Amino acid sequence: MDLRKLKKLIDLVEESGISELELTEGEEKVRISRNVPNSQQTIHYSQPFIQHSPAQPVSAPSPTEASPPAAVEGHIIKSPMVGTFYRSPSPESKAFVDIGSTVNVGDTLCIIEAMKLLNEIECDHAGVIKAILVENGQPVEYGEPLFIIG
Repeated sequence: MDLRKLKKLIDLVEESGISELELTEGEEKVRISRNVPNSQQTIHYSQPFIQHSPAQPVSAPSPTEASPPAAVEGHIIKSPMVGTFYRSPSPESKAFVDIGSTVNVGDTLCIIEAMKLLNEIECDHAGVIKAILVENGQPVEYGEPLFIIG
């Protein structure tokens, strides 16, 4: 694998916020990993987490949809990365939190899947979940509000 390609892969890992990337081309295998802040832990599953749902047209959210409702005030938990939002560790499992759940600092709120890696998103503020702003299985952007904690 040439050095320019490795440099691009390293840049991709840094820009995307993922903690690890493994690539195999023929007999060559490369693994790039970096330190992950304590607020994110990676979980590896032997089977991929796939949510089956009927195909629906995807529309871009308007700026008003991306911001939290004005009526609900509190601490906003934002997405630390681009990926797919999941409320539970598997489709059959109970959600990590629901509206009205009491959470403490360090409690797992959700999982964001980015490039086949499942990243636990932990609470950075103790309180009660007032709102969940993202639907299960929905793609999220960096900095997108996920939860409001009061």
